[in-house]
Amino acid sequence: MKIGIFGGTFNPPHQGHLLAAREAVQTLGLDLLYVVPAGTPPHKPLPEDTPDSPARYRLVQLMFEGEPKVQVLDMELGRPGPSYTVDTVEEICRRHPGVRPYLLLGTDAFLELTSWYRAEDLLALVIPAVFARGEGQAEAIAREAEVLETQYGASPVCVDHQVLEISSTYLREALSARGGAEFVGEAVYGELVRGRHYGTKPAFPWLREKVFSIAPRRQAHTLGTEMEVATLAERWGADAAEAREAAILHDVTKGLDRGEQLRLCEKYGMMPDAVESENPKLLHAMTGAGWARDEFGVNDAVFDAILYHTTGRPDMTLLDKIIYIADYIEPNRDFPGLDALRDMAYTDLDAAVAYGLALTAEQLEEKGAAVHPRSREAAQWFAARRR
Repeated sequence: MKIGIFGGTFNPPHQGHLLAAREAVQTLGLDLLYVVPAGTPPHKPLPEDTPDSPARYRLVQLMFEGEPKVQVLDMELGRPGPSYTVDTVEEICRRHPGVRPYLLLGTDAFLELTSWYRAEDLLALVIPAVFARGEGQAEAIAREAEVLETQYGASPVCVDHQVLEISSTYLREALSARGGAEFVGEAVYGELVRGRHYGTKPAFPWLREKVFSIAPRRQAHTLGTEMEVATLAERWGADAAEAREAAILHDVTKGLDRGEQLRLCEKYGMMPDAVESENPKLLHAMTGAGWARDEFGVNDAVFDAILYHTTGRPDMTLLDKIIYIADYIEPNRDFPGLDALRDMAYTDLDAAVAYGLALTAEQLEEKGAAVHPRSREAAQWFAARRR
């Protein structure tokens, strides 16, 4: 039986790791490849933005999910102290008596192998398999291989490797700048966004695609609201990226019926009041905020802007106001008083929100429907500010 061991921080895991694993399985004819995320690397500390061990393990699992002959192990993540490769190799060798596993190594690690903890014991157990990064390092690899053969009795092999040139540092920076999705794949990217690991912020096209798959009928309105918040954010000095996230997500659950809305409220631990319980148009703000936090990891400011975009609230933040009024005046809307409200939104934002609250109350009263108490409190709060 041929076994390989592929260790590393995988911080974060990316398509380069997946490609390397596939090539090792094929080139070496492996029956089984263990992928082992490091717990505490002995040579250098993990970056401060590194997710906790369960989150890292989940990301690595997702990266290699469905790969034949690949199994992800968490043995180093649960082990106290530094993660020494020799300890991992010894444990795997106990699982597979008589097997000498291949130890997959990048060029830099291969060239430093003799300096590793208990290097002699390690080299007695494994066959070093180095991913060659091209002709530029071939000479150094050959020299090191000779040292390992003559001094340690090892028999290193090379794995021809089509390198995906991407550093973990670059990838973490790209993820925090709403990029990097193409390097990690759909499943891993979704988990990175959900947990906001490494400061990941969702790319807007990706976020729209997800929302429109859930709420296709809201596409025109959502795009219009996003366009409106971008100009409002620029006018009033708000964070445009946060505003666009809230706009894209604000109606994500609006197409669900009352029963589905109430089930989501229970799931997210949100308690609707009597008025909200009877009105799916109010419930969608609660469930949309819960969904946005649970599925897309939005921060508190975006969560609140979605939660209050229908009723408003006293002491609204700038982001709250922009989402509320953009939802009201986006280009697809058409109702009496709209032009005045649009003009007001760019000259006196507080007055625009107050006017919007008054219009909504008037429409609801004409229909004999209840005005939410929070909307009345918001109207009173704005009125008090203008005295």
